[in-house]
Amino acid sequence: MVDLSRRNFMRAKHVSTPSAIRLPWTVDEKLFTQGCTQCGDCMDACEENIIVKGDGGFPEINFFAGECTFCQQCVKACKEPLFTPLGAVPWQLTIEIEASCLAKNQVHCQVCQDSCESEAINFTYLHGSVPQPEITLVDCTGCGACVAICPESAINLSTGLLGVNNE
Repeated sequence: MVDLSRRNFMRAKHVSTPSAIRLPWTVDEKLFTQGCTQCGDCMDACEENIIVKGDGGFPEINFFAGECTFCQQCVKACKEPLFTPLGAVPWQLTIEIEASCLAKNQVHCQVCQDSCESEAINFTYLHGSVPQPEITLVDCTGCGACVAICPESAINLSTGLLGVNNE
């Protein structure tokens, strides 16, 4: 078994490095890394090709490659009992729109809104300013469609309780 915290310490990685985003419906991180055989079946099954081999060889989601369509193919391909029931919430992610966002820098841009199928990202028109992004958390599925499309890479999804930080 690979101990990722020890591995990161030995590589002198910062403790503040965000945790990897695992596949949707996975059990907690510890159980996942204990049970995953790193066979790659989930990567082969992913229709969107967003599952990559991450730190320690464990699969993780790369939203810069695209969005998750929640097709469940990764879950079906896995031979290990690493997933919660499919009716459950796929994952708990924190979404953050950073200060480098074009709209926050007074440049008109709404591509994240255009890519958001669940309409969780909307822009509020303010007097004397370009429209500013707002996220409706109850509508956000955590699919990541907004991440890859952002021209400034200003949108981050990370593990943790679903929340928002609009700096």
